[in-house]
Amino acid sequence: MMPAMDRFDLVVIGAGTAGEAAANYALSKGASVAIADRALFGGSCPFWACMPSKALLHAAAVHHGGGDYPWRKASDFRDYMINRTKTPEPDDSGHVRSLEEAGAAAIRGSASLNGPGRVRIGDRVLEAGAVILAVGSVSRTPTDVPGLADANPWSNVEGTATRELPRSLVILGGGPTGVELAQVYARYGVPTTLVHPRDRVHDREHPRSSALLAEGLERDGVTLRLGARATSVRPRRRKDGPHLVELSTGDSAKGHEILVAIGRDVPLDGLGLDSIGVKLERGRLTPDDRLRVADNVFIAGDAAGPEMHTHLGHYTGEAAARIALGDREYRPFLDAIPRATYTDPETASVGLLVGQAKQRGIDAGEWTADIGASARGYTMEAEGHVTIVVDRRKRVLVGAFMAGPAVSEAIHECVLAIRARVPLATLADTIHAFPTVARVLGTALIDADRELT
Repeated sequence: MMPAMDRFDLVVIGAGTAGEAAANYALSKGASVAIADRALFGGSCPFWACMPSKALLHAAAVHHGGGDYPWRKASDFRDYMINRTKTPEPDDSGHVRSLEEAGAAAIRGSASLNGPGRVRIGDRVLEAGAVILAVGSVSRTPTDVPGLADANPWSNVEGTATRELPRSLVILGGGPTGVELAQVYARYGVPTTLVHPRDRVHDREHPRSSALLAEGLERDGVTLRLGARATSVRPRRRKDGPHLVELSTGDSAKGHEILVAIGRDVPLDGLGLDSIGVKLERGRLTPDDRLRVADNVFIAGDAAGPEMHTHLGHYTGEAAARIALGDREYRPFLDAIPRATYTDPETASVGLLVGQAKQRGIDAGEWTADIGASARGYTMEAEGHVTIVVDRRKRVLVGAFMAGPAVSEAIHECVLAIRARVPLATLADTIHAFPTVARVLGTALIDADRELT
């Protein structure tokens, strides 16, 4: 129930991961909190992104390995993971109930700033000691590809929610969403073409990771069209026919469905930013090092950046609430953000590539250990690598990149090492269990330490 009061210590606009984290942190400190969302409480992750995609990846892996996991069962499992009820559409009541039980006023509706210290939701205006903007992000659809809109392209929503397997699929974009869903559908026998403008898939990762991932996708049946962009689309001419995607390379790709996974945009229109004197810079909000964009107005989650991850949203949500409630010394540490993609092979990373480090003036070196030639690789018949980037002058880790089994778990030693600036000698003198990917990481750390000693 909404309390009678219309003044709150904190008003959170957006009830996804970042908004929920901000609200719960503030409530734990005794603050009064209102949180509003015009769509689903909980945001994209539990309903259209992280949870359903990982459920489908699991089902596809079992199916690919010969297990009893037909698409109907996979679709039902996906529904269970996002709902745990028998309703046909996502049910966010659990998220609302959790917030209300913690003491928040959970309000459905479009919220906007209405001048300093004021938030409007419909006909109601709330007074706020501080405001956190945690509006999340939406799938980006290119507007410069003629015919694409007429083909009714999928986003990650349709990509994770469809009840029927498409006869064939073209995916535009080879980042995390594109490669994960490409593997899901290919493993269920759908002819899948992945179109990506760069010369390697998942190109923000290490080149070794990209190469191993490309091999895995092609092994599963994905056709890779790298260095190519969609220039136009000829929608299907008959009901059961494919769309034709014309490419910048002069050839084309056919798919009965087209899934667009080229990135995400932060929905800032209609937030009333002008009412507090905030101007966008290239369509983005630019916070200071305390996540502040104006007096007593902060941002968290995808809007805050510098990357878009659920775990980062949770971190910046709590950080923004902590600062908004008066912690004058705290500043979030954003140089050790873990990244993980749950394909087969998995990829994971944190920090800087060696080239990026050198561009920042760091005397950086790179060391690599081969998972395939390790006991872990032999016993699992798996390929992979662990590559570390070290500041040779300061003798600390500044980056780590992995591909192979369980690397999404192994990366966190490197996250902590960068966060705490652990000396390389200490990392090299750490015992790692045998045979694990962490043990392979230990080999790379020892090699680097010995060479620099």
